[in-house]
Amino acid sequence: MDPSQDINLNSPNKGLGVDHSDSLAEVPVEGAVGNSVNPLPPGLTEEEAEELRTELMKVEEEINTLRQVLSAKERHAAELKRKLGLSPLNELRQNITKSWQDVQTSNAYKKTQETLSQAGQKTSAALTTVGSAITRRLGDMRNSATFKSFEDKMGNLKYKVVGTKGNGDVSSPTDTTPTQENPPF
Repeated sequence: MDPSQDINLNSPNKGLGVDHSDSLAEVPVEGAVGNSVNPLPPGLTEEEAEELRTELMKVEEEINTLRQVLSAKERHAAELKRKLGLSPLNELRQNITKSWQDVQTSNAYKKTQETLSQAGQKTSAALTTVGSAITRRLGDMRNSATFKSFEDKMGNLKYKVVGTKGNGDVSSPTDTTPTQENPPF
């Protein structure tokens, strides 16, 4: 790139390292001989190229003006939001709240909520029925002759292993009467 050329920072290609050698935006360097630096595209006369360059300069000026106006409007909007106490976080919260309210009022959400509620009720009823059936089965099993026989045998086994104390209480084999040699702490 020629160091004597102006760099337009508002160009859409700024900082991209784009080769501008065939661009109409570049004006020939003053003092250049003929069209050797910026050859004209085929089919354009020097007058048409100059007209296009002038129009391009006007459009770029309009673009710059619009950018400045947009920037001023954005600053003004930010100032108004600040005065109203609206921060980006508050705006985000309001948007999320509004979106959630919109979702809750949607037909799809209502139908899904009703379906899940009904499914929950049916599941609860099914679990209650299963719990009642299990309780009844356990009661029936406990009252069965086999269980009573097993319970009696276990009681007898406990009595034989543990034995009884003098007052009829069943004690653990580890229970001992403290002696003077082993005082309780």
